[in-house]
Amino acid sequence: MPSNEKTRGDSRERIEAAALQLFAEREFHHVGLDEIAAGARASLQTIYRHYGSKEAILEACLHRWARDLATRMADHLQGIETYKDRLRKVFWVVLDYFDRNPDVARMIQNSVSSEVVRRDVTDEQRTLTALFLRVLREGREQGVLTDEISERLLLDYFYGVLIRLIQMHIARGETQPLADQAGTLFDILWRAIAHPNQR
Repeated sequence: MPSNEKTRGDSRERIEAAALQLFAEREFHHVGLDEIAAGARASLQTIYRHYGSKEAILEACLHRWARDLATRMADHLQGIETYKDRLRKVFWVVLDYFDRNPDVARMIQNSVSSEVVRRDVTDEQRTLTALFLRVLREGREQGVLTDEISERLLLDYFYGVLIRLIQMHIARGETQPLADQAGTLFDILWRAIAHPNQR
């Protein structure tokens, strides 16, 4: 990588790291670009040149975490044969990711509106949603998951359980990683979404 591209990449990484920390601490509209610049040791001119707006910085942070999670998900799903074990692994990977990256969870909770989440604003978010939907579709096609509701509602149910677990884990200041309890938590969820002949 040419030195100017590396410098640009390093600068963006510092800006996004500083923004993530601030968005994790406070709501989006309570964070100023000057604070992000100070935290990143960058000028406002540099921030405007790279991003143009605070909204674009938040989108870049979302882009980064969704890409990282999608990559981890794809890696972990390779070589797992049974459907239930694949879905269990998806569940574990999400919990483990946010155990390791609590600031990302706080950023999403503090600074990302439900409208932004619903729109899947980045290619990575769309990839992640498509990956989840593909796993759920396979389960329905194999007769493993319930066919009483749509795949989209199954996805909402799955996401809803994960989001609530992660949010309350952080809100309560719990220290035991959620991933340590993933087996039991998944078994409870499985009983709700599995086809009756699989429960």
